[in-house]
Amino acid sequence: MKHRIGFHVSISGGVDRAFDRARGLGCGTFQIFTGNPRSWTQRNLTHREVSLFLEKQEKSGISPVASHISYLPNFATQDEKVYERSLDVLLSELERCRLLRIPLLVIHPGKTKGISEERGLVRIARALDRALELSDNTHTLILLETTAGQGTELGCRIEHLERIIRECVRSERLGVCIDTAHLFQAGYPIHQKAGLEEFISEFEERIGWERVRLVHLNDSKTPFGSRVDRHWHIGYGRIGMRGFEVLLSHPKIKSLPLVMETPWGEGWDRRNLETVRGLLGDES
Repeated sequence: MKHRIGFHVSISGGVDRAFDRARGLGCGTFQIFTGNPRSWTQRNLTHREVSLFLEKQEKSGISPVASHISYLPNFATQDEKVYERSLDVLLSELERCRLLRIPLLVIHPGKTKGISEERGLVRIARALDRALELSDNTHTLILLETTAGQGTELGCRIEHLERIIRECVRSERLGVCIDTAHLFQAGYPIHQKAGLEEFISEFEERIGWERVRLVHLNDSKTPFGSRVDRHWHIGYGRIGMRGFEVLLSHPKIKSLPLVMETPWGEGWDRRNLETVRGLLGDES
């Protein structure tokens, strides 16, 4: 496979089983939750689980593997209890990434919920600095994911990410994950050639494209600029096949690892993978 294409895959039965599922689908990259995505606490990984994961990682040739933090943390909140619990989750996830030698950790920046956008962005940066200072993990890159901007969600504008990175003392440990559905929902016309070029140009100027280390390749079930986060199958949503032709013909997009978070279903996974491979010109 010429390009690195994959999915968010399940770890049911053990974290190492993600490699079995990824290989079964023909993935060149994939993303996982290392634990329960809807819980504040995670059970410890056993020595056997870690050993099996590392063994399969070495044999598979699949790279990179990314982890996605659970859904609960909010690094912009003014609720100190939630803020501290969010920091604990991030520290725990960094430790799991250290043990599993996962190089990329995707996080959602956070929601303001009653405080100013500026204060929220600074609080995110402070949380990241604290976690990176306290963690023994020295190799995993934290990726700020672009968001749809639902409610008071931060991360839906390039300037949000720029502010967090500029404010963070340990910014060398930060990167960006761009989500095609979220960008479209946030009002960036990336489904059109001129709009995509404008987005990349602005990102390059404000942040630097080298910060982008992963693409979440998703179609959108909701309209352009809706700020409502709903993923859909490639070419079947509002971005559409023409939009993905634009996206996947751009060298700065197709050279990155492409991870789909489309609604689950093995039949749909294979169809989505076939669609993306066809658009990229990869052989099945």
